[in-house]
Amino acid sequence: MSRVVHRPRSAVRRPVLITVVAVVLVAVAYLVAAAVVPFAPATGSRATYAAPTATLPALSFPGYGATAVEAPGFAGSLQTSGDTGQRSIASISKVVTALVVLQAHPLTTSDDGPTITFTAAQHALYDQYLALDGEVAAMPVGLRLSERQAFEVMLMKSANNYAGALALWSFGSMDAYRTAVHAWLSAHDLDHTTIEEPTGLDPHNTATASDLVHLGELAIANPVVKQIVGTQRTTIPTVGPIENSNKLLGMDGVEGIKTGTLDQAGACLLFAATYQRGGRTVTVVGAMLGGRDHDSLDVDVRRLLDSVADNFHVVTLTNRGQTFGHYATPWRPRTDAVAASARSVLVWGRTTVTARTRLEQVTFGRRGERVGTVRFTIDHHAPVTVPLELDASITEPDLWWRWTNPFQGA
Repeated sequence: MSRVVHRPRSAVRRPVLITVVAVVLVAVAYLVAAAVVPFAPATGSRATYAAPTATLPALSFPGYGATAVEAPGFAGSLQTSGDTGQRSIASISKVVTALVVLQAHPLTTSDDGPTITFTAAQHALYDQYLALDGEVAAMPVGLRLSERQAFEVMLMKSANNYAGALALWSFGSMDAYRTAVHAWLSAHDLDHTTIEEPTGLDPHNTATASDLVHLGELAIANPVVKQIVGTQRTTIPTVGPIENSNKLLGMDGVEGIKTGTLDQAGACLLFAATYQRGGRTVTVVGAMLGGRDHDSLDVDVRRLLDSVADNFHVVTLTNRGQTFGHYATPWRPRTDAVAASARSVLVWGRTTVTARTRLEQVTFGRRGERVGTVRFTIDHHAPVTVPLELDASITEPDLWWRWTNPFQGA
């Protein structure tokens, strides 16, 4: 007869309890582990940048002589047409004379300078230059004018005897004037300009159109010269009323600077004009040599200036909020890296723009937090860098996502 052994109930429940506790502990461990597991950085990717494009008109150059034009401050804007060699420049020579004399006897825009008493030797230049069919103005012996007044007669009326008289007054002789001019030309890298005398009546006063553009930039950079060549009319004692020989002054933005006429040179003009473009003042300097007459030359200069002005344009690099990259996480498909500010640049001529985006490593971040940069490279322009920021916050996922997507963000 067998014997039945009865185990205590506690002994039967113990394995079940252990199993339940073990399961609970595993579950808790899982939940804790899933809740505290560190997340890997979000996956960053750069967006494709569509560079801006523009259709620009060709410059309207004349079909004769030599022409050059440039927008100072816009690298690569120098454009030329026609002869590239040195050509006779006629009275544009007087701009060189003015700058060389001002180097020896500086003026300011509020200073008339010393008084010049014209001598018999200077007076004799009147007949000398008149015999060459050159422009002259009254200069009796003993006439007293300020240095500024003498400059006005030379540059506005283009009086040759005043150019010669200023050279003699400043340097004592024509040989000394030539020595000073040659040194000045060399110092200012005008290597393709030759000046033999101060008026331009000598056809051996020559320059390339490109050199004249540089000369024009030097001239308008001098406040006194810029002021005088931009003056329409004035009255000088003994000389009387004088008008600027540049008939384009005040038209199409033209603010100077010097005409020239000689049989060997034709009609010539060194000119500067200003425009308002993209919220700033821009300047154009040009030289046109070898025209038939000044009326037709002036028409060609205006046509050229119109085409040059049309070549200034504002390039929008980016608008604020424009997307340059993305961040993706398993719990948030996309957060954009966007431009923190709008940026544009004023350029001249055809321009190529490229962009290079740099995204920082990001795991979590707040909206507006800086996360990288985009650097724009623009032809003939300094690079532009714009910060990038998050357009929305990248926050940690909630516990439910962590528990239902174990370790997906690790």
